[in-house]
Amino acid sequence: MTGVSPGMVENGDALPDRRRTIALVDDDRNILTTLSILLQSEGFATRVYSDGHTALGALLENPPDLAIFDIKMPRMSGLELLERFRDRSSVPVIFLTSRDEEPDEALGLALGADDYITKPFSQRLLVARIRAILRRSELVQTALPESGHDDLPEPIVRGRLRMDPARHEVTWGGDPVSLTVTEFLILEALALRPGLVKSRNQLMDAAHSEDVFVDDRTIDSHIKRLRRKFRAVDSGFAAIDTLYGAGYSFTDD
Repeated sequence: MTGVSPGMVENGDALPDRRRTIALVDDDRNILTTLSILLQSEGFATRVYSDGHTALGALLENPPDLAIFDIKMPRMSGLELLERFRDRSSVPVIFLTSRDEEPDEALGLALGADDYITKPFSQRLLVARIRAILRRSELVQTALPESGHDDLPEPIVRGRLRMDPARHEVTWGGDPVSLTVTEFLILEALALRPGLVKSRNQLMDAAHSEDVFVDDRTIDSHIKRLRRKFRAVDSGFAAIDTLYGAGYSFTDD
């Protein structure tokens, strides 16, 4: 790409500093340039990719702190990229969609996106959502302290469920279950108080910052994906209950 500014790296070249790195995947070079300049002005480093095939290998080999995928791209759509990326990575993903693409929004969340944002969008909103997700990621992916420190959060054990917040590890009956940042925080909110019904608003508060609005469908999609992941290791999984009109609860069996 011509006119690439310092800190904006095409096709995944490494950066020497440890600024939070945002990967942008979009076939529209104008959007890539605009978003990269915006994010650099906010203190982020950026890596840009103009197609999903190129992006997939690079993101798996050199993961960013967060990725933003456009839905509509040739060769490999953002949804296909997300599905293949999620098979091997839990890096937070925001995807970009148009106002007339509601089925794509629901499918993207079902495939494991942490959030979506509808175009056209305000730059302030995008930056707020990026910062919110990165804060959540840092909470659940805390580096282990040096030996001798005893301030790690205790693992949460509820029947066959074991959650280790310090390591971002989840098992069900001893089998590992890979969760995204958002999924982990939603499940943690439910598991901390077994039997207590959490409303969608309460789960939104647990998984999102107060300055980011998400609708009911977002929480419902994350719950569906949580159930699907646990049923992949236990077809009889039924620990997340739905109380229609009220919310969700975790059953401690």
